[in-house]
Amino acid sequence: MKTRTTRALRRSGALCAGLAALAACGSGGGSVSSGPAGRTSFEGRGPITYVAGADNTGTVQAVLDRWNRLHPEEKATFVQLPTDPDAQRQQMIQNAATRSDAFTVLSLDVVWNSEFAAHRWVDRLPEDRFALGRMLEPIVATGRYRGGLYSVPASSDGGMLYYRTDLLKQAGIGQPPVTWAELKADCAKVRELPAAKGMFCYAGQFQKYEGLTVNFAEAVNSAGGVVTDAQGRPHLDSPAARKGLDFLVGAFRDGTVPKEAATYQEEDARRAFQSGKLVFERQWPYMYPLAARKDGSSKVAGRFAVAPLPGLDGPGASSLGGHNLALSASAKNKATALDFIRFFTSRETQRFTLAYAPAAPTYRSLYQDPRLVRKYPYLPTLERSILHAVPRPRVFGYGDVTAAVQREAFAAITGEESSASALRNLQRDLRQQSAGK
Repeated sequence: MKTRTTRALRRSGALCAGLAALAACGSGGGSVSSGPAGRTSFEGRGPITYVAGADNTGTVQAVLDRWNRLHPEEKATFVQLPTDPDAQRQQMIQNAATRSDAFTVLSLDVVWNSEFAAHRWVDRLPEDRFALGRMLEPIVATGRYRGGLYSVPASSDGGMLYYRTDLLKQAGIGQPPVTWAELKADCAKVRELPAAKGMFCYAGQFQKYEGLTVNFAEAVNSAGGVVTDAQGRPHLDSPAARKGLDFLVGAFRDGTVPKEAATYQEEDARRAFQSGKLVFERQWPYMYPLAARKDGSSKVAGRFAVAPLPGLDGPGASSLGGHNLALSASAKNKATALDFIRFFTSRETQRFTLAYAPAAPTYRSLYQDPRLVRKYPYLPTLERSILHAVPRPRVFGYGDVTAAVQREAFAAITGEESSASALRNLQRDLRQQSAGK
């Protein structure tokens, strides 16, 4: 989920002279021609590649094996990029900049959709080829750009509050917290218990990387603010944004969040919760089955549950995660690629992949399937999280935006700057980026 600055994006964009010429960057491969009204005509059948980060679950290859058995003349080869999303994005940009046909179907982090679409690095897709109406609408919206569909959701993601059911019960607390004030009050009661000796209250992902952008945006949104509006304009000079960042800063200052959480990425926070160091944790759904294991690897198995993230005055708002499939504009065999995207993003494939690993499906019905809910009890809560989630900034130069957010938010939570100063700097930087796009 991490993304670097868009210097490489701008360098590669310079290969085409001006925005008008950017359309030509997507016409390589000989398998596409211009249709009516400038729309792409998808042609060509044969082998394709599927390009994504390294997969350690075996899920991707299992899906490709199913496709390849059904389409022996149109086989899909898995091109595994590094696990670091920054490196994934850079390699995809480089492929687009050279108009190479080595990459066919791209697995894009949802926050990359706008910049890849704006640069015409991916094709606009025909909406009637996909079952978008059966998916959750906030998820579908992540694939749109200026009225067109440029990527199809394959998976989603939403943050949830993991909490210790046993300790809340011992402290006489019947329900998980709905507000930040309740979270702190509940934690104070829990920490008075002998069983909670040495525990900390709460943690998320606060290292200076994409996870910090996610947690910062959730704090701002959960206080009623916005980071950027639909036009990409920042709104961080608001009382709501200040209250959101103040919550994080204050939680570090008063010990609600341990100081070491400034080094936490997802796995660090997961290990802290599973080892019994935290009462509450903000985390993605992938942690649920890991924390529930009864093989001795988790000290909290059978003693935790999930709830929506808390906010300032009521339930908070998660940042929306996930990956969408897009079609490289310079690819060959685009007719095959469209069929593959439809196959990979289908309800049947998502049900199949849930047998391998936990995930956030895109189809409404999968969240209500009794068999899946028994296997993954987090699904109903996750659906609520996604339905109320807020996308991270949908901007042309997302890499520059997230770098600025990480810099200023980290300075605030570590005490190098005040919340007010960090937000002023961030508002200025994002306004300049918006004006210079």
